[in-house]
Amino acid sequence: MTSNVEHDIVPRGGTTLADLLARTGAPSGKDVFTIREMTREFGVTARALRFYEEKGLLAPQRQGQDRLYSRRDRSRLRLVLMGKCVGFSLEEVKAMLDLYDLGDGGVTQMKVARGKYREQVGRLLAQRQDIDTAIRELERAITVIDGRLAGIGASASRD
Repeated sequence: MTSNVEHDIVPRGGTTLADLLARTGAPSGKDVFTIREMTREFGVTARALRFYEEKGLLAPQRQGQDRLYSRRDRSRLRLVLMGKCVGFSLEEVKAMLDLYDLGDGGVTQMKVARGKYREQVGRLLAQRQDIDTAIRELERAITVIDGRLAGIGASASRD
């Protein structure tokens, strides 16, 4: 059985944007996290973490065959999941994350992120409008079909 990586990279268990935002500090002042700790805390699979590593979003250290994630990796994962939660592509998220490395205290990253967030709000509002239109069209089609079925005496099969 093959798994779709896109499904694996979305947090499990109903993790919301608010949940991700609430995770600001490392638990118990820890500096290093195992793959198991990361999967439990963020509700992602180990495969997803490896996928993010392949894409250059995370850079865990290796101790033998074990991956050890830093506070930086933990913060980056939180931001990756937040970006995915609101519809950004991994490429968009990576571009924003890479701005943290500029050494300006995150000012550039925050300004770019704010602009991208505003653009995404606009895209999502347009999508919502399209979805509302599609729902209205489907509801009208159902009404027409119900009318036709009632006209031919098949109203009992409305499921």
